Amino acid sequence: MSEYKEVFKRTEIKYLLSKSQYEELMPYLVTIARVDEYGLSRINNIYFDTPDYRLVRTSIDRPVYKEKLRLRTYGDTTDESNSFIEIKKKYDGIVYKRRVSGKYSNAYDYLMGHRTSIGDTQVAREIESFIDTYKGLRPAMVISYDRIAMAGIEDPDFRVTFDTNIRWSVNNLDLRESNRGKQILSPGQFLMEIKVANAIPMELAKKLSELNIFPVSFSKYGRGYAQLMGQKEINRTNTGEVIDYTGYKNKTIRKGAVNYV
Repeated sequence: MSEYKEVFKRTEIKYLLSKSQYEELMPYLVTIARVDEYGLSRINNIYFDTPDYRLVRTSIDRPVYKEKLRLRTYGDTTDESNSFIEIKKKYDGIVYKRRVSGKYSNAYDYLMGHRTSIGDTQVAREIESFIDTYKGLRPAMVISYDRIAMAGIEDPDFRVTFDTNIRWSVNNLDLRESNRGKQILSPGQFLMEIKVANAIPMELAKKLSELNIFPVSFSKYGRGYAQLMGQKEINRTNTGEVIDYTGYKNKTIRKGAVNYV
């Protein structure tokens, strides 16, 4: 596995913007941050969960601590593409991300239960422990989106990202396969995330308030899961198919899933 930053600790705050809010905010943002060298890029993720969606269902209960596991690539994915196996944890509002990097085919095979090595680092051992804790982990959902990322001019730890064309799918759960998916955002919407080690700069907070841009509770995986459950409910009604919700009502899923990390 290659060398890179393995561990992140930060606060992540999410906002949903209209096209007009995005266009009004950008002239200010470019005075404090620059678009990174990749410009507009596509991010692809496989979220892993147990067969009964234990990870996302646990998060619906809004615990102080929650976690998830995903495999991520950028752009078109092949066997040789660089990828990241990531554990993302949230405790008391603070996000901790730990990851290892390597060739996609090795990472995918490892997560599918073929014990290719991902190294012997502390993070690799944490990933192994995660897999041992949640029995039956398997690919649960693919989520892809287009992202513009910005980094602070004076503070490189200050990051802002804008995601559009966010889509989910439970078909072809391998990033090497083409997968269009179902849209999560409404047309013209942007999901903005501000990522900081401490607090948001005061001038930025004032600008957001002027533009009526306020934090929201939002999860791509959680939204996709809620839509999936709604789709299954429709299928059950129309075809008589029996769906096992493991004790969770669909309305509860819809209300709580957006809070998943």
